Amino acid sequence: MWKIPLFDLNYGQEEQDAVIDVLNSKWLTAGPKTKAFESEFGKYLGENIHCCAVSNGTAALHIALLCAGVGPGDEVIIPGLTFVADLNTVIFTGATPVLADIKSFDDWNIDPLSVESRITPATKAVMAMHYAGWPCDMEELSSLCKKNNLFLIEDAAHAPGASYNGRKCGTMGDIGCFSFFSNKNLSTGEGGMITAKNEDHISKAMLLRSHGMTSMTIDRHEGRTISYDVVMPGLNYRIDEIKSALGLVQLKKLDQANGKRIFLIKHYIDNLKHIKEIEIPWKHFPSHKKTSGHIFPVLLPQGTNRIHFIDYLKQKGIQTSIHYPDMNRFSYYKDILTHPLAISNAVSERMVTLPLYPDLSLENLQMITQTIKDFFNLNIGG
Repeated sequence: MWKIPLFDLNYGQEEQDAVIDVLNSKWLTAGPKTKAFESEFGKYLGENIHCCAVSNGTAALHIALLCAGVGPGDEVIIPGLTFVADLNTVIFTGATPVLADIKSFDDWNIDPLSVESRITPATKAVMAMHYAGWPCDMEELSSLCKKNNLFLIEDAAHAPGASYNGRKCGTMGDIGCFSFFSNKNLSTGEGGMITAKNEDHISKAMLLRSHGMTSMTIDRHEGRTISYDVVMPGLNYRIDEIKSALGLVQLKKLDQANGKRIFLIKHYIDNLKHIKEIEIPWKHFPSHKKTSGHIFPVLLPQGTNRIHFIDYLKQKGIQTSIHYPDMNRFSYYKDILTHPLAISNAVSERMVTLPLYPDLSLENLQMITQTIKDFFNLNIGG
């Protein structure tokens, strides 16, 4: 259907071989590949980071909140522009989500000043999502959380390989959470990772991901123990060996793939700079922040019919998306989230995500930007 999809996997023979190797081993649930993936991911992040692999990014967020001790009566501050998993996981702990606005139309990350204005005696944690792979203002957020004794969770789903002042995203808060969903920079289909310097957080996360049991099936299979104790209530948030094997291969490709994404983003910016109607966040590449180049979002002019824009590109075979819909308008949350956010809501209403993936050709990128130019030249945006 799509001449140019929104994303595409950078998979090859290495991934096929990794899966076959797991199948030949006849061990599918979390085992040696998972331990290796956790170890290698920690080495990649540096700073003595410990890791716990889980079934998906949402599981990582949920466990992070549980490690923070979040529960009924607490409040958790999250970005007004983010994926609904941030919101849902707070609700599942029994806590109350509180939305903070993003910084500006140039920087779509959570605003530390807005966070500060939302802090109450009930605030327990802050969740900072590195939107599009651009790091949040972590120095300000870290200082704010330490000052107010708040737990800082990094939602780094968009940001494997991104860095702030030379430090990798997922290493600067109390806990980092990664997603390895199909469209992510490091893709295993599903899957996630919890990261922390504090080994106690990871020890607790490992219990929470597997029913609160003191040993896993692989431990009993390899004869290290014959039984287990249950030391806390837990869930089944385990990753499997196939995903971990894919993660090991994808991790080796990550920096090169991110470099290709950044190269394409710069070409997008250069091609779109002559289309005055389009606004682009982070187009000046702040020197102290390195993006992972997860997605390429743009802002349409006020008054443009976004559905017409998306349909016009669809007619040309170009897939687009929206990152993200206004959470205040979701059926379940419209009576819960009662504080509108001026910038977040405006961006949600006007933004469109254009195709971006490592193997996107410059020819296809040129076709995308020319199609956008044609749309506005035809004056069909109303």
